Amino acid sequence: MLYSLARPLLFSFAPERAHELTLSLLKSAHAMGLMRQNVEPKPVTCMGIEFPNPVGLAAGLDKNGAYIDALAALGFGFIEIGTITPRPQAGNPHPRLFRLPKANAIINRMGFNNDGVDQLVENVKAAKFKGVLGINIGKNADTPVEKAVDDYLICLEKVYNYASYITVNISSPNTKNLRTLQSGDALTELLETLKNRQLELAQEHQHYVPIVLKVAPDLEAEDIQFIAAQLIQFKFDGLIVTNTTLSREGVEGLEFAEEAGGLSGAPVFEKSTACLAAFSQALKGQIPLIGVGGILAGEHAKAKKDAGASLVQVYSGLIYTGPKLIAQCVAAL
Repeated sequence: MLYSLARPLLFSFAPERAHELTLSLLKSAHAMGLMRQNVEPKPVTCMGIEFPNPVGLAAGLDKNGAYIDALAALGFGFIEIGTITPRPQAGNPHPRLFRLPKANAIINRMGFNNDGVDQLVENVKAAKFKGVLGINIGKNADTPVEKAVDDYLICLEKVYNYASYITVNISSPNTKNLRTLQSGDALTELLETLKNRQLELAQEHQHYVPIVLKVAPDLEAEDIQFIAAQLIQFKFDGLIVTNTTLSREGVEGLEFAEEAGGLSGAPVFEKSTACLAAFSQALKGQIPLIGVGGILAGEHAKAKKDAGASLVQVYSGLIYTGPKLIAQCVAAL
């Protein structure tokens, strides 16, 4: 109810300003003890982790982990922060975030803007949250794609002790050539190197932190088969399906539809869910799946589960529907 009243005001601001303002208001409300959404407990065990409920926050909303406690109060079963890079970077020039309200969609070309992995670690250490925390890692824009694995290793090592699980993001369309890491020898080298280092870190720290991959929806059938085989070969712990799409299907002719960047929200639902189902078939239950993309109502979360997801994540749907979406999705699951 409150969000339905606040949304027109927030939408009167430029999207990125509204994003910053919303997070700031959430943090203030939480500090004053004004924010607590009761969500029905529905424990789910996945990747060896017990989740209080299967509905999580996707990466991108809280890139630096500066709002973890306030976001957790909304009732999420888990929070994923990032994408984080080894060094701070400003991201792409403004404007870089666009609302398409007629389609319940968002286009972004943020470009991994963040304060760097060291600052994120400090923010995580300062948070009181003791729940399930995913940390999403990427590469700096000026790191050649041939050396991308070095950036992922730096982030993996620095966040290992502070994450419940770690997501390897190779699917953002807003960092040049990043998606080339989803195929061929580049993917093999990345997965093998990160898996080996994960096992070393597990031994060094005497505890195992699962590592998952996040992929794009813009994959051909042969890409899905190849990625699935690689994930099985290197015993990755999970797969997040999917990131944003480069397609403009469902937003044709709308204002901002031709802006460069990744499209999220309602128009990506069918594409991402089909991709999820294809991965579910290819993986045959050997690796758990997290479904994300276009969830704006409880039935969308249920469709992700039916397509093979053990957990789901929301982001754009939260912008259009508000925090009530979390409870709706938990109830539907």
